[in-house]
Amino acid sequence: MEKLELKIVGLSYSQTQSGAYALVLSERNGTRRLPIIIGGFEAQSIAIELEKMKPSRPLTHDLFKAFSDAFHIEVKEVIIYNLVEGVFYSKLICEQNGDEIEIDARTSDAIAIGLRCGSPVYTYEHILSSAGIQLEDELIGEQEQAEGGEEEVEKSKGTELGSLTSEELETMLKEALETEDYERASQIRDEIKKRN
Repeated sequence: MEKLELKIVGLSYSQTQSGAYALVLSERNGTRRLPIIIGGFEAQSIAIELEKMKPSRPLTHDLFKAFSDAFHIEVKEVIIYNLVEGVFYSKLICEQNGDEIEIDARTSDAIAIGLRCGSPVYTYEHILSSAGIQLEDELIGEQEQAEGGEEEVEKSKGTELGSLTSEELETMLKEALETEDYERASQIRDEIKKRN
C-alpha cells in the first residue's frame, strides 16, 4: 500500500469531548484533513514541541527521545496504519544497527515522539478516505484557484481579517472552533498573534 505523508496543521480544544484536544493533520500533497482526538497531556507535549519551548524538566516524550539517542535508535517514521471504531492505531518504525523494529504506540504519543525526532508521519488511503474531511472553504478555494483567482482569494482573506477589531476576531475564533473549522481558526489565531 502506498503511504501518504501528513503534516500537523492545527491543535485546539475539542468542543465535542471535555478535557480533550483535536490534533488536525493534513495531506502533504492534498487537501484532506485528518482530525484526531487526543488527551490533554499529549496535546501539551505536542504544543510544546511545535512552539520550540523547553520545559524545565524533560517530559515523557523528551525522555523517550533522549533514550533513543543514547542507544543509537533512529525513529525513522510514524505510521497511522489502522482505524477501528474511531480509534487510530499507529506504530513507530525504528532502526538500530541496520535492524528495523516496529513499536506499537498510541497515535498521540507516536506523533509527539516523531516530532522530537524529526520523523515524517504517514497514513494510508483507506484511513484518509474513511476519516478524512475536506472543509467547504477549501473546496471553494480550489474552484477559485482553478479559475485563476488564487492570489485574490489570499489577499481578500488577509484584508478581511486585518480590518476586524480584536473583539470581532475573538468571536470569530470561538465560532470557528465550535464548528471545528480548524483551518479558519488557525488563520484567525495568526492574525490575533500578529497584533499582540
